[in-house]
Amino acid sequence: MAVKGGPADNRTRSTVSICIVIGLCCFFYILGAWQKSGFGKGDSIALEITKRTDCTILPNLSFDTHHSKQGSSGDLVSPVKKFKPCPDRFTDYTPCQDQNRAMKFPRENMNYRERHCPPQKEKLHCLVPPPKGYVAPFPWPKSRDYVPFANCPYKSLTVEKAIQNWVQYEGNVFRFPGGGTQFPQGADKYIDQLASVIPIANGTVRTALDTGCGVASWGAYLLKRNVLAMSFAPRDSHEAQVQFALERGVPAVIGVLGTIKLPYPSRAFDMAHCSRCLIPWGMNDGLYMMEVDRVLRPGGYWVLSGPPINWKANYKGWQRTKEDLEAEQNKIEEMAKLLCWEKVSEKGETAIWRKRVNTESCPSRLEESTVQMCESTNADDVWYKKMKACVTPLPDVENPSEVAGGAIEPFPSRLNAIPPRISNGLIPGVSSQAYQKDNKMWKKHVKAYSNVNKYLLTGRYRNIMDMNAGFGGFAAAIESPKSWVMNVVPTIAKIATLGAVYERGLIGIYHDWCEAFSTYPRTYDLIHASGLFTLYSNKCSMEDILLEMDRILRPEGAVIMRDDVDVLTKVNKLARGMRWNTKLVDHEDGPLVREKVLYAVKQYWVGGNQTAAS
Repeated sequence: MAVKGGPADNRTRSTVSICIVIGLCCFFYILGAWQKSGFGKGDSIALEITKRTDCTILPNLSFDTHHSKQGSSGDLVSPVKKFKPCPDRFTDYTPCQDQNRAMKFPRENMNYRERHCPPQKEKLHCLVPPPKGYVAPFPWPKSRDYVPFANCPYKSLTVEKAIQNWVQYEGNVFRFPGGGTQFPQGADKYIDQLASVIPIANGTVRTALDTGCGVASWGAYLLKRNVLAMSFAPRDSHEAQVQFALERGVPAVIGVLGTIKLPYPSRAFDMAHCSRCLIPWGMNDGLYMMEVDRVLRPGGYWVLSGPPINWKANYKGWQRTKEDLEAEQNKIEEMAKLLCWEKVSEKGETAIWRKRVNTESCPSRLEESTVQMCESTNADDVWYKKMKACVTPLPDVENPSEVAGGAIEPFPSRLNAIPPRISNGLIPGVSSQAYQKDNKMWKKHVKAYSNVNKYLLTGRYRNIMDMNAGFGGFAAAIESPKSWVMNVVPTIAKIATLGAVYERGLIGIYHDWCEAFSTYPRTYDLIHASGLFTLYSNKCSMEDILLEMDRILRPEGAVIMRDDVDVLTKVNKLARGMRWNTKLVDHEDGPLVREKVLYAVKQYWVGGNQTAAS
């Protein structure tokens, strides 16, 4: 008889682990059939594959033989809490941008359109229902141009923006011709004009910020040029503009330039853009331009298209007085000079400025006593911090030609190059060696993931979120034009790594997972969370975090969670009550490693009948 924990026992565990992986592969195969069918309701194709495939899904493993019993045996036999669907009126619920709550806050400086989250006693503890008739989105790139009407049943923009070519309603789909208020002839031609001034084609410009993005057609058409745009717009009278963007497979969040700082690190974006975004750039002592300056990389570009640019030729069409428009443009020009931005182009209604690469190359900045420099020592400490009318200092340089903070390689080379923030020692406690080790580890993890979920690297999952992104290693390991990753760095993370994520040519955002994310329901195809629940232990409810994950995950979307075995055992118990199919799998290095991986797939169900698919 083999001794428990001896070689024979380990062989048994290895056999069980292999069986689990085989079972999961079958599980994801069947899921693929559901989604390929175009209906996602377990139709005849999936049923036939189920009949033909021997997919024995084994029960959850018990780790009693080689791990602490804490939270394991009891959880496996105790009853599972079943979460009920929320009422159908919550189909498009955005907890921190709730319209009714927003009206209780001041309208000055768009404060009421900022994040205002419900207190704990007002949080929903139910599953946000998809609308009746919900279907899987079209695959990219078709999704750029077409969105199923049932997924986002709002026609107002087809009327309000009819002559501007934003969106058209055709039968059971919305069609997006690629137009915009400032580019009715299409985003492609507009981007061609910008590319005649801005080095978009050679990888120098990789990350962009689109303020007041509408349905994000600018960002959508930049993607084929290998540029990732972080687009944002408020949840306002233009119902569902950000929801449309995400349904199209384009990165976007609900957001606004109001009173608090943008949730991005300093020196993050290669380009920032405003196309008739209605942001009052010249007001409040140039506060909003100063915030763009903070997040714009040295040498980066700011594009302003629409009023008041070239106001002399356009003031009649804009239905504003010459005096008003002239005063606005003068304020913008003065602030740009104060920020040391060089105006490199003005053609038609579009002007382009370039930020200087360092302070040394800006003699007026050094001489100008009226320039108020920000005193904060951490320009990336932005979560719920009020914007101030001050200029964020750049890192020191040794000569006028040096790029403040360090030069960055063009994309894709920069994806795996050591970010300047790390090589220059600007992230305390992180060495180049540690970064390279992290990169290597994530390549190994992703290889193991793809052995279980065969669809991970195929483009099946377009909108992907990493809830605890670190240095962006997961996103870098799966980087592909077929998908994009929202790299979230929790505000309570020990190390602020988001700046390094952007230096890799990836995009992301700061967020506190004790609150709801700034997005609509059902906007992500796959969610990845490594160490998240350990990070938030004793901070907020595991149940609340999981319910938020369910809110933002599409029906039949996938989740990959890795954490300590005891933590995942608790997570698994809650997830099974949320209409998720789950499977707990050993670490790729074997069953003796405490860290495990929990795979999950959200079942298909919709509002109205409030029943899950069988």
